[in-house]
Amino acid sequence: MRDTPLSSHNGSMVTLIPPKLRPGSSVRIIAPSRSLAFISPDVRAEADRRLTARGLQVSFGEHVEEADDFGSSSVKSRLADLHDAFADPGVDGILPVVGGFNSNQLLAGIDYDLVAAHPKVLCGYSDITALSSALYARTGLVGYSGPTYSTFGMRHDFDYTLAGFQACVMADGPIDLKAAPSWSDDEWFLDQEKRRYDRGTDWWVLQEGSATGTVVGGHLGTLNLLHGTPFMPSLDGTVVFIEADELALPWDFDRQLVSRLQQPGFGGVRGLVIGRFQRKSIMTRELLTYIVAGKPELAGLPVLANVDFGHTSPVFTFPIGGTAELRADPADPALRITSH
Repeated sequence: MRDTPLSSHNGSMVTLIPPKLRPGSSVRIIAPSRSLAFISPDVRAEADRRLTARGLQVSFGEHVEEADDFGSSSVKSRLADLHDAFADPGVDGILPVVGGFNSNQLLAGIDYDLVAAHPKVLCGYSDITALSSALYARTGLVGYSGPTYSTFGMRHDFDYTLAGFQACVMADGPIDLKAAPSWSDDEWFLDQEKRRYDRGTDWWVLQEGSATGTVVGGHLGTLNLLHGTPFMPSLDGTVVFIEADELALPWDFDRQLVSRLQQPGFGGVRGLVIGRFQRKSIMTRELLTYIVAGKPELAGLPVLANVDFGHTSPVFTFPIGGTAELRADPADPALRITSH
């Protein structure tokens, strides 16, 4: 039996908190961006094993393996699988296959009334930021930035990611997050037995202070695609989480950040949390400190960086539309999140 969805008021918005996943829940795999056709059989097998070991039943959208010249499928096919997942009473949660480049193509065609009538867990990151943000902006549905289906195919270095997913999506109550003991930025899916790990995962306090607010954010470049659209969540009273992939070199991240800061309502932002950068981005603590310090819009805001989410592994899961309590204290940085 599914739990009853909860609702709460966040200013003028009614926030929809989907029932948490439990042992026995059914999870539908869909491909709102990149197709399942590009995920290797061994990664799929491991993902299925990990999910079923959590007591979750796995099913797949009808069009999940369709693939076109862009490694995706038609908008019609992707919308059909998305709508079917929300409408199906036997589906409790939804996991996208992986990220990609084009989930924003779906936003104008989504039946938001259908989504609001059947709130369900949706968890993913990277390009899925567009989908989770739009659903929150248009319906109040709390979504989750965390592992996709393919992430569950990671054989090693997965305990922190799995624990974060379970704590946020399969359990109730606040979560006190801590830095992971090590991290990796390798292409793990190419050879799962040859992994490279690094120490030094401390979170960086770039600006001191504390803040509590509604969580919005995800992949910065994808989030910026929503500027000027009805799919961008309000920034008023928020703690913004942002991360970037290897394509965002320091100067590119800088201008993308400026674009975020120039959005209407940024004056209502209460704090900023930045995920860990990939090596190829060549971002350093010194460069990031310089970038943040040069932004008058961030003056007086607590800023925490090198945090465990984004395109490195492992990652924690956080709720878009949930609440974050941020303490940027050099002696003891802290981050607490809750879905409601």
